Amino acid sequence: MNTRNIIALALIIISLICLYPGLTLPILNIHIGAQVPLLGEFELYDRTQSVISGIKLLYEFDNNLVATLILLFSVIVPVMKAILLCLVLAFKNWKLRTRVYQFVALIGKWSMADVFVVGVFLMYLATASEENITSSILEGFYYFASYCIISVAAIQVMTLKDITSKPGVKSEDPIQ
Repeated sequence: MNTRNIIALALIIISLICLYPGLTLPILNIHIGAQVPLLGEFELYDRTQSVISGIKLLYEFDNNLVATLILLFSVIVPVMKAILLCLVLAFKNWKLRTRVYQFVALIGKWSMADVFVVGVFLMYLATASEENITSSILEGFYYFASYCIISVAAIQVMTLKDITSKPGVKSEDPIQ
């Protein structure tokens, strides 16, 4: 394995390490209150959610489609993509490596992790602009955003010539 692929493997492992707290730690807190004369602020809503607790809550309230989509695109696809990329770097049989890499490229197009991070950030900005609504991004968001950035970096660092070519045959690396 060449140096670039060793770096890519390390980045994939680091991205997985970031993904776990990104999914389990609180990602966003939203507080809605109202100012009531003589009583002060009256709390109407206060919720802190992680990705996993949000998925559970969606299932509890029978929002199964939304919960399943978030589970699929924010949990299953990122984990499967990272595991498959590790396998691509480990396989010795070039045909299998190429097929697995092509599959990862296909599911990578459907990975919504980066879209999820942007969506949470936009939700934060939208609620932060209201007078009686406060929101704060919590540590889970930063771990999840780190996962997104590091996993993209891992794919960019990975060199394809060792993966998509036959052993002993020189080929061009389309990423370089």
